[in-house]
Amino acid sequence: MTDQTHHRPDTLTATNLALAGGIVLAWLALHVHALWFLDAAAHPVIAALNFLALTWLSVGLFIIAHDAMHGAVVPGRPSANAAIGSLVLWLYAGFSWRKMIVKHMAHHRHAGTDDDPDFDHGGPVRWYARFIGTYFGWREGLILPVIVTTYALILGDRWMYVVFWPLPSILASMQLFVFGTWLPHRPGHDHFPDRHNARSSRISDPLSLLTCFHFGGYHHEHHLHPTVPWWRLPSTRKTVTDMKGPRP
Repeated sequence: MTDQTHHRPDTLTATNLALAGGIVLAWLALHVHALWFLDAAAHPVIAALNFLALTWLSVGLFIIAHDAMHGAVVPGRPSANAAIGSLVLWLYAGFSWRKMIVKHMAHHRHAGTDDDPDFDHGGPVRWYARFIGTYFGWREGLILPVIVTTYALILGDRWMYVVFWPLPSILASMQLFVFGTWLPHRPGHDHFPDRHNARSSRISDPLSLLTCFHFGGYHHEHHLHPTVPWWRLPSTRKTVTDMKGPRP
């Protein structure tokens, strides 16, 4: 089975771009609303929902970049994937596309081993610290304070609303780590099915979407078929199961 089975390339690309565009536009709309128009004191419920939605959409931004690293957003167009990935990583937290893709390809080559930049033998806190340290370097350490300070100067007496950018990104990184790295790759919990040292959580599809855009519920499937976009991972498992047929 190939990664793009049962989907015409033009239809697949159109769907990928439509979903990616929807996530980016929704993030931008809520971002602008939170910083310039939201009155959190008068509408605390709306503010909380805005914050939660921005956190989930920030996870989505990273997932778009992740798919772009595997050439899955615009199949066969490396430059287009790089441009899209660079844009969403910038929106997410000013991350470097070049650094991110090199590290992520190393993760796929050496998943769950000492050569895996996303792996650690310690507990979740130490592992998360290494996870962040791998991708957050001096570049991000310079860019983020500059952006936050610029926003604060522009917003004036609304400077406190700047938190609606970095905090959702930080919480999204925790969400990505727990559901997309730690749970799928932690050793000793149960046996891994193969050399990829990755497991799927087998949670329901709605919960899989809400937690990590299916990269927790279908993480093993992703390692088996890395060029399958996030929204096709559930159907990929079903296709593999159907091809194997019922057990005797």
